[in-house]
Amino acid sequence: MKHLVLILAFLTSPFWIGAQEVVPITKDQVIAKVLEGNNLLKMAEQDALMAQGDYQRTNAVLLPNLSISHTGIATTNPLMAFGSKLNQEILTQADFAPALLNNPRQIEDFATRMEVQQPLLNFDGIFQRKAAKAKWMASELNSERTQEYMALETEKAYMQLQLAYKTVAVLEQAKMTALENKRIADNSFKQGFLQKSDVLAVEVHVTEIDNQLQYAKSNILNASNYLSVLMHDTSYQILRPTDSLTVIDHEILGSEFPENRKDIQALDAASEAYKQMFQADKMTFLPRLNAFGTYELHDDGIFQGDANGYLFGAELKWNLFEGGKRFGKIQKSKAEYEKSKFQLDQYRAESQLEMNQAKRGLADAKNKLKFTSLGMQQSEESFRIRTNRFEQGLEKTTELLMAESQFAQKQLEYYATIFQHNYALAYLEFLMKE
Repeated sequence: MKHLVLILAFLTSPFWIGAQEVVPITKDQVIAKVLEGNNLLKMAEQDALMAQGDYQRTNAVLLPNLSISHTGIATTNPLMAFGSKLNQEILTQADFAPALLNNPRQIEDFATRMEVQQPLLNFDGIFQRKAAKAKWMASELNSERTQEYMALETEKAYMQLQLAYKTVAVLEQAKMTALENKRIADNSFKQGFLQKSDVLAVEVHVTEIDNQLQYAKSNILNASNYLSVLMHDTSYQILRPTDSLTVIDHEILGSEFPENRKDIQALDAASEAYKQMFQADKMTFLPRLNAFGTYELHDDGIFQGDANGYLFGAELKWNLFEGGKRFGKIQKSKAEYEKSKFQLDQYRAESQLEMNQAKRGLADAKNKLKFTSLGMQQSEESFRIRTNRFEQGLEKTTELLMAESQFAQKQLEYYATIFQHNYALAYLEFLMKE
């Protein structure tokens, strides 16, 4: 029973997590998998396809409408019976007898009808087609911008995974150092150089590092799972970046606001769509010209056609008044167009502000990187001196623990600053990407 309890404790302990298979992966591999399988990107692609479908529907403004039908009737209605005989071309002199005209026998008529309708002038439909095309362009640009955003989000998540592994490495090294100091403290206590409270303080410090290490390992799992969600990978494996977290520093070309950025172009295209819809609503006051034609086959037998005839013509239709409905629709479409222009201007202003803040954020991160690097070096030297003095019995335990904690804290702060710097650089590149 005792052995069973030990086995269960091992399986449910955090150390069992470390026994899972760790899959190495590069940033390029992660980004490629995200661009291939991410659900948000697939939804953006479907939005673009939906907009393309709306545009293809407007082909009806230019292309003819063709239909074919086959109808069968049986009637004793005097007018319908006489007309059916005419269509079948079987009318005789005897059919003009008043008795037969007023009380005809039942007649069957099977008609095959082919009909074509061709728009010739449809001004509002033409502008609706332009609006649908602009909407389609906006959806495609939005889909491309979504890809760029997901690449940035993936890079951020990958750097978070790098930071998590760096944190674990720092804390594991801190734990090894703390255990070594604990060994020295235990020996000093046995020799009577330290009090029991000093040894307990070292043990508490080791326990604190253990807790921090456990949280850091959990962050590895969290970062791995988030990358799995981005990649649409349901296996949720523990991932490990093949490269370590290091400072990325290169010059960003250009300093002006990118007017041809994909999201700006998408909003501009959306505003153009509203403009074309406004024009389309105004064009409803103009007449429409459509051509039409039919070709019919008639017979008293199903799927036969001994008699035939055709008809073609054109219709000029002008809908003069619809109870004022069109005036309200024009007012609404104009307001939507004006609103879209204001939204575009506001988005440009907010994007300019966002880019300026990102530039300042990157500059602040560069300065902070220098300070944290210097602080880490100073704390490392201080910890080295105090460790040597502690081994010689010349340093208090509290001072050593403080120096040890500060050194670990400065390392973690330095690597966190590297993450902030690298992400600030990537974010600024995203904002300035044309």
